[in-house]
Amino acid sequence: MSIPIKDISKPDMHADDLLTDFTPREITLNDVSKRVYVTGSGGVSDGSSGNGGSDSRPAVIVMTEMPGISPHVARFARWVRDAGFTVYMPSLFGRDGVVATAEEGAAVFQKACVSAEFRAFAGKGTSPVTLWLRALAKLAHAECGGPGVGAIGMCFTGNFALSMMLEPAVLAPVVAQPSLPMDDPAGTGLDAADLQVVRQRLENENLTVMAYRFEGDAFCRAQRFAAFSDALGERFVSRVLPDSAANQDTAPFFKRYVTTPHSVVTAHLIDEAGQPTLAARDEILAFFHSRLV
Repeated sequence: MSIPIKDISKPDMHADDLLTDFTPREITLNDVSKRVYVTGSGGVSDGSSGNGGSDSRPAVIVMTEMPGISPHVARFARWVRDAGFTVYMPSLFGRDGVVATAEEGAAVFQKACVSAEFRAFAGKGTSPVTLWLRALAKLAHAECGGPGVGAIGMCFTGNFALSMMLEPAVLAPVVAQPSLPMDDPAGTGLDAADLQVVRQRLENENLTVMAYRFEGDAFCRAQRFAAFSDALGERFVSRVLPDSAANQDTAPFFKRYVTTPHSVVTAHLIDEAGQPTLAARDEILAFFHSRLV
């Protein structure tokens, strides 16, 4: 199933994105406040009635990759919006909308690695920030209505979409190049008990997880997808793209530190018809549509 995307001029991915078509909201959940960029007609910030009103569109949580909400991440969020959804894009690290220098990106990465919100290394289990993200999914569902909420995590946030399934509203999780834990290629970054709950939901509710990576990705290796497959069974549906499908014209942080193909639907996506990365984008949008509309 192909979801139509509006024919708009292609933005410059090497220039800062002012995010003017997003509504910034300061949202406090579990006594923690974060800025969330909302776009689409379903959220109450856009003047709709919420709870499935006539102009309501189901919500999708778009979680940024390192080193923050880049123009590439914002472009993907717009694609989700233009496919018929309300996007909630939380600011989790970095400066929003900027093309980070290599040095700034490295500093953001190092700060996140030692943050109490993120558990970047093996043996530490599910990242605490996912509790806040689950509350955001619950809020987005209340504001937008529909059968449930979609979620996509990328890179540092990749496995968060699975952790968010502990919130019953999350029905369409997408895991893109999950990079945590950084020091264990076969680690999942989730507590065993959380994984068991996710598997039970997948089986009991006839749900699936879509997962994407490049074949030669040094940050998300084949062992990680194998571990998820072992834990979740056939409902973990993986797509492995050839390295030749990756865009080589990337931002400074990627040029210096992400030297293998990595970001399937953002930095390494080639926005041209017939490209495997664009097909992956279309499959994700169709997945959200099949579960949420």
